[in-house]
Amino acid sequence: MSGVSGNQDVDIDLGQLVRAVWARRLKVLAITALGAGVAFTGAKMISPKYRSETRILIEPRAPAFANAQVNDTNAGPLLDELNIASQVQLLQSADLIKQVINGQKLYDLPEFDAAANGSALTDILVALHLKKNPYENPPEERVIDAFTERLQVYQVPGSRVIGITFTSKDPKLAATIPNAMARVYLATQSGAKLDSNSEATRWLEPEIENLRQKVNDAEQKVAEYRAEHGLLPTNGGANFPTQQLNDISAELTRVRGERANADARAQSVRNALSAGEASDTLQDIMSSQSIQRLKSTESGLQSQISDLQTSLLNSHPRLKSLRAQLSDIKVQIRQETQKILASIENEAKVSAVRQKELEQQADKLKANSAQAGEDEVGLNALTREATAQRQLLETYLSRYREAASRADKNSSPADARIVSKAIQPVDPYFPKVLPIVIVAALATFIMSSIVIMLAELFSGRALRSIEPPEEEVAREEAEEPHATTAGSAKRTATPSLLATPADEEPVAQLVEEEDAVETNEFSIASVSDYLRGSRAPLAIAISPTGDDGSVATVSLVRKLAEDGSRVILVDMTGSGLPTDLMAEDRNMLGITDLLCGDAAFGDTIHGDSRTDAHFIPQGISDPRRAMRGADRLSLLLDALVSAYDLVIVECGAADVAGVSRLTQSKDVEIILSMPEIVEQEFVTAMTEFEAAGYERVVLMSDSDEPLESPVSRHAA
Repeated sequence: MSGVSGNQDVDIDLGQLVRAVWARRLKVLAITALGAGVAFTGAKMISPKYRSETRILIEPRAPAFANAQVNDTNAGPLLDELNIASQVQLLQSADLIKQVINGQKLYDLPEFDAAANGSALTDILVALHLKKNPYENPPEERVIDAFTERLQVYQVPGSRVIGITFTSKDPKLAATIPNAMARVYLATQSGAKLDSNSEATRWLEPEIENLRQKVNDAEQKVAEYRAEHGLLPTNGGANFPTQQLNDISAELTRVRGERANADARAQSVRNALSAGEASDTLQDIMSSQSIQRLKSTESGLQSQISDLQTSLLNSHPRLKSLRAQLSDIKVQIRQETQKILASIENEAKVSAVRQKELEQQADKLKANSAQAGEDEVGLNALTREATAQRQLLETYLSRYREAASRADKNSSPADARIVSKAIQPVDPYFPKVLPIVIVAALATFIMSSIVIMLAELFSGRALRSIEPPEEEVAREEAEEPHATTAGSAKRTATPSLLATPADEEPVAQLVEEEDAVETNEFSIASVSDYLRGSRAPLAIAISPTGDDGSVATVSLVRKLAEDGSRVILVDMTGSGLPTDLMAEDRNMLGITDLLCGDAAFGDTIHGDSRTDAHFIPQGISDPRRAMRGADRLSLLLDALVSAYDLVIVECGAADVAGVSRLTQSKDVEIILSMPEIVEQEFVTAMTEFEAAGYERVVLMSDSDEPLESPVSRHAA
């Protein structure tokens, strides 16, 4: 490839690819226009095809005189999905297609004969046995195949509507065929109903005649049996002896009641007469008109006697005459009462005689009724047989009349109707000139652009070499281990720190040279930028030189907070310096209280006194007791990582073993916070962390903002 040596890494220059296409834009546009023109010409040369559609709704239909029960009975199968699918297959059947072909005389049209439309290419393919010779099939089959290729019958999803679509070069024919198929289909369905009705009438006629004879025989047997056993029918439906017994029983009950009533009335009259009670309290006596006249006369005489006693003496003839008349009236009343009593007693005697006669008749009828009940068992069996035959005959007669009424073709409509007729299309279904031209133009443009880009790639003009970083060049030349450092997300090589004095320069000289190349490469700002771009949400800060490193870590946390990151610092130092710098009160609940179980998780998180950063202070519990629960630290850190963008744990002068207890993963950022690099401590820390598998070690060697030292703060 030109411009790129064989041992260099290369990358694709996308800008060069775009520039190459733009430089040849006129050629690309010309090729695109040519492709569009060819597509337009080809689309115009293709014979247009037209498509039209008829839609049929499958629903139960019956004549206007048909009852609702018949309609509901037939509605179930017609609404079934399998039935709709069956109707779709019926519309595509060969018999129905043949009827349409013959009715429309399609066998005379060249469009439906593949052999008549043969071409030179077809003849060559047939000669090479790559295509079947169309003349091998009979003409009728060729027409059916051509018709089937242009026909499409489908069920409209979610409905009982069937669509019939036909494609043809003739727009008129495209609309005629679906309508003709719909008419033939409806006629076929109606004819099937007529056939079923005709078959029903032919089968029912002899069955009805046979049933009529059976009904006559069964009813004749019932009549003969009834006459033979004297089971004359009555209005109540029971036999004659039973009906007589019922009547006698009702009469006997009535006579017994009358007798009891007469005895009670006679007894009450006798009791009243024997006791000398007034007859006015007896209903039977007071209801007599003679008694009523005598009582009225008695009352008048008593009134006269009362009136005359005021003016006449008791011995006066007039009073004597009236008293004699009053005594005579009372004698008449007693005589009339005796007559009434005798009449009531006669009624009781007559009722007793009538009761005796009825009881004798009832005893005779009981025997007759028992025999009639036994005879009636056989009569009931014969009656049930005759009734069953009669009901079957009536059912057959009803079905026969219904089938006979539908013998006419107009009386049995098909269970479907046309809801949308096909109309003659105006625009062709295929080809669509405008979409074809647009697609062809886009395809030509894309293909020509791809060809130009491939040419640029193969020529090497769209490739660029990748220069290795200076750090990697130094590493390749030295071929020694390296330490990872970060300043603006960069790594610092460490071989010079580990090399012997005879091979490499001192560490101080190496740092000065690096500072000369890149100023503030290990600054807090650079480390902050690096951490914000890192994918690891957890950073462990180590301060091998003591509290001056912890001061730098606090500055780093505040820098991250000022840049808009959600950051939290966990104070795991022995001195508690980060807590002194960030808290307003040293006696705050912190990590030791959380590990000892003396505080809740939310109570140990506090806000920085200067920025929006959060921190967890050292705490006020015993550190040695707290470290017994150090295994819980990894769980606590996982919880913090889910809530913050970055979690920084300041461990002070911790070793690798202590850091390993914080997290089980090696995918963390290790920050060596050394404001002033001490060679021995730096080399030792780098070597230990590399040996433990921590590859992401970041050096932070100076501070951007001065902080108040703990010594000066305590003095103040």
